[in-house]
Amino acid sequence: MSIIPKLASSLNRRDEVPNQELAKQIATKKDKKAVQELVENLYNKSKDIQNDCIKVLYEIGAINPTLVSEYAKEFIALLDNKNNRLQWGAMTAINTITLENPKVVYGSITKIVAAADKGSVITKDYAVNILITLCSLKPYAENAFSLLNEQLLQSPTNQLPMYGERAIPIVNGSKKKTFIKTLTSRLDDIEKDTKRKRVEKVIKKFSVK
Repeated sequence: MSIIPKLASSLNRRDEVPNQELAKQIATKKDKKAVQELVENLYNKSKDIQNDCIKVLYEIGAINPTLVSEYAKEFIALLDNKNNRLQWGAMTAINTITLENPKVVYGSITKIVAAADKGSVITKDYAVNILITLCSLKPYAENAFSLLNEQLLQSPTNQLPMYGERAIPIVNGSKKKTFIKTLTSRLDDIEKDTKRKRVEKVIKKFSVK
């Protein structure tokens, strides 16, 4: 039985609850056929169905990343899709499977960063998360950190405190000096006092006493 009738748009629902419930069911049952059907319908002629399918897929990824990790290449291919919902949804999905399939994700890191640079705030947020995850894996750590540092240098000031805070667990050894230098260089760019204080707090955490 097709799962398309269970999608929010098929039920004439404007909320995401049906998609979230469907994701939980598929993840719990480890329903690979359902996942395959969702992936196939990312190119459905209906944009509503496309949008619902990517939503269900990244929700599945958040619960059971193994179930969707084999579709990394399909998600990466969507990063330059003209449908913005598919684009940032794909980045969200990639974020859920980076630890499951780091080799494929890292192999497309240039495309991921390019999508982040020209994409929405959500696209950029999840790309930064992907870079941070790759920084935690030794084979990819050095280059991933260089790319992460570039994002920190150019990120919107509204996002910078969050990025700095999320990066804390992967900043060690020689990375500390670069990390502190980058965040310090951005302090004058931050107009909001609360956000500047958050960045200063991150810097203080790594500053040599």
